[in-house]
Amino acid sequence: MRPITSLLPRLMGRLAGALLPQDCHACGKVLADIQPDQQPAGRTHLCQTCIAGLPRIGPHCPICAMPVATPTTAPEVCGQCLRRPPHFDATFAALEYAAPVDRMVQSLKYAANLPLAIVFAQFLREQLPPSAGNRIMVAMPLHPGRLRQRGFNQSLEIARHLVTQREDIALLIDGVHRLRDTPAQTGLHVEQRRANIRRAFACDIDLAGKTVAIVDDVMTTGATLDELARTLKNRGAARVENWVVARTITQGKKHV
Repeated sequence: MRPITSLLPRLMGRLAGALLPQDCHACGKVLADIQPDQQPAGRTHLCQTCIAGLPRIGPHCPICAMPVATPTTAPEVCGQCLRRPPHFDATFAALEYAAPVDRMVQSLKYAANLPLAIVFAQFLREQLPPSAGNRIMVAMPLHPGRLRQRGFNQSLEIARHLVTQREDIALLIDGVHRLRDTPAQTGLHVEQRRANIRRAFACDIDLAGKTVAIVDDVMTTGATLDELARTLKNRGAARVENWVVARTITQGKKHV
């Protein structure tokens, strides 16, 4: 049984969201004080001005979601994915990992600002193809030690909201595990990241012929997602997709 102390961040986040005046999670304005024409249409937790200003991803490679140098009407696979195909087959990213999205992601992850999981699920849902059903969904797992420390898995919180009112997507909570609490990937180049994350995951169930969607908050180089996709395909998955809130884009870098 999970210790009661590990549940406190989730409980406090939900209590604060229910009792305190609701602020825009990007600019901090109280939404109740915003003029009606600036209220978000069909959304909560963000004002319309901030919604319009969020960094979006332009034309990009359908496999890794990196911007392409020569966009065309039809998505084209970038040269890097052609030269070294990853184990995942597609990436759907809602936003670029830049201000204010980076601050919002960190607020969810480190300050237990759980209403942001709803916001991220809303944006991510809009990027998914119409045929996004009939998937098995898994959240990027945390190591048990990290989960006890944080009290929740931010990727799982986003995934829970993604499957709300979706009977055609099955959220798998317990079948995928993180075996090693790997050192932080920050500052490592892509080959070091691959070595750092190697054999970090395990999958307990047979996925023969299934399409699996991995939900994660941020995709940087894709090394962690690639290793998890490798693990899932070793268990029989026919197709693995990344459903990520934010994609890190190196300034000025585009794949060709």
